[in-house]
Amino acid sequence: MTGALLAGDRTPLRKKSGAEMKPQFFPDQLETWLGLPPATEGHVVGILFPDIASETEPALTTAARGVTDADFFSSATEDRYSDVFGLLPPETSNQGLVGRLTQLPQQALTMDHDPEASTAVLLEAARSVF
Repeated sequence: MTGALLAGDRTPLRKKSGAEMKPQFFPDQLETWLGLPPATEGHVVGILFPDIASETEPALTTAARGVTDADFFSSATEDRYSDVFGLLPPETSNQGLVGRLTQLPQQALTMDHDPEASTAVLLEAARSVF
């Protein structure tokens, strides 16, 4: 997987079971592997809700999804960086943030395993929201 990423090979790699292998990155690897420096801030102007469905053509959809608490990482759901020493502060509610995010433009879309077709619909979705 690492060799394919470094070589720019986007051909899906599969396990013996046939399942597609997915890369997992630690934050520092995004810069060292892909040349993506970490962002220190960001501004949200819209939200995209992609769905991957290999049996469907990539397209914008009218699915109403909305932002929920399940869209946020927490120490309870994130096993990669679990709080093994109990140092994190207690979880706080995301309701205020959810309320603000729901006011932003939103677009649902379906993508498949064709990189070019999925990129085209992703760009179309971004233009419709941003």
